[in-house]
Amino acid sequence: MNKLEKSTIENSTDPTCTALLLVECQNGVIGEGSSFPALAEEAALIIPSLAQLVKAARGANIKVIHGLALIRNDAWGASRNARLFGAARKSPVQQLPESRETEPIPEIGFYESSDILLPRFQGLSPTSGTELKSLLRNEGISNVVVCGVSLNIAIQNCVFDLVNDAFNVLVPVDAVAGVPGDYGKSVIENTLSMLVTLTDVEKLKDLWDI
Repeated sequence: MNKLEKSTIENSTDPTCTALLLVECQNGVIGEGSSFPALAEEAALIIPSLAQLVKAARGANIKVIHGLALIRNDAWGASRNARLFGAARKSPVQQLPESRETEPIPEIGFYESSDILLPRFQGLSPTSGTELKSLLRNEGISNVVVCGVSLNIAIQNCVFDLVNDAFNVLVPVDAVAGVPGDYGKSVIENTLSMLVTLTDVEKLKDLWDI
């Protein structure tokens, strides 16, 4: 571990400058009845780690942000410029506002008194067309722990945006997933390793004294 990585991980113990960002950890994506069954099957392996990570963050008063993907009932304004969006529109499972599909999975839950819901209606990640980065800046947050799905697209997109905007990004490798699993591992090893501080849930729990 180099000095920058060590410093970044140590700074993540300070709840005043750290946030935990859950990317699409919602029922309609990685829960039962997912619109992406293959992804949900792969993500099932990380759900216990996600639950532990969220519990640790809440215990350390680190803000938990749920980055949720939604589509309006009439699909107005939804993205249509990629095959992924077309596949999502054809799925019998839709991520409609106030539906079960857009709720955080039960293993993670939602604490109304402390968590933040960050919905988006277009784009590829929680940083696409949302106020996320401005909200983080306004709260003096410089470190973002990114977890969830998928390593194929949303996690990469989110990491690129945050790094480009000078945030320190940490990714717990046992709390992210992609399809197929081997491809997800390749993304971590060959892309994310060049951009973020790779860690795991146990290390973060230890740093957060949980």
